[in-house]
Amino acid sequence: MTLPERLDLIFAALADPTRRRVLTMLLEDDMAVSDVAAPFEMSLAAISKHLAVLAAAGLIRQERRGRITWCKLDPDGMRTASVWMQGFGQFDPVDLDDFERFLRAELKDGDD
Repeated sequence: MTLPERLDLIFAALADPTRRRVLTMLLEDDMAVSDVAAPFEMSLAAISKHLAVLAAAGLIRQERRGRITWCKLDPDGMRTASVWMQGFGQFDPVDLDDFERFLRAELKDGDD
């Protein structure tokens, strides 16, 4: 996979507030999928789709331990995006909600 393709996956994954919240939860510790799903008002299937997007972007890893699937952060995915952004110089901390609004506006303009 090329760097631009990888960055597309990473930034698309980060654009969703649910996925950002999952990443924040995984900062604390590895979690079983059922524990990740617990605070959300959505089905286990919906959370599993979010986790699949994060895994495809390389931001998390999932590991099967017996009947339980565990999720863990994969720092290399975020490092890829961070290194790319550092190429543009020093940045203030990124407000991911603002970044999401920007992406939505860009995607909407691209549909016209």
